[in-house]
Amino acid sequence: MTPEGMEQLLAERTALEGQRELDKDMDEQQRRRELAVIDGKFALLQERIASARILQPKKQNQDEIRFGAQVTLNMNNQEQVFQIVGVDEADVARKKIAFTAPIAMAITGKKVGDVVEFKLGKENRTIRIIKISYT
Repeated sequence: MTPEGMEQLLAERTALEGQRELDKDMDEQQRRRELAVIDGKFALLQERIASARILQPKKQNQDEIRFGAQVTLNMNNQEQVFQIVGVDEADVARKKIAFTAPIAMAITGKKVGDVVEFKLGKENRTIRIIKISYT
């Protein structure tokens, strides 16, 4: 979650607590549920921060696909380029896919020249790793 996302959660929580006096229609039980959801998001965020590791792209094994790699591949005779990133950073329009995405998991650990059979829906696709870089 970005710092802006954290600020948004804090603003939502503050607003919800502030509505207690202004909004008599929202019952206390509903307010508690909504606060619990926000508190749960904070707890998850704190857990993720505590387990986060800083990775230096230049220190990665440069000839193997890992987290942070920008990968050029040929899938069914079509070249595609994307970077493997964290779940919060994933944005297909910006060619960033989460490390948990099935295609990312299928190619992690592979090297240039490797061929991977990948099932996409009902189709089997052949993926050839063309280039790996860490920027």
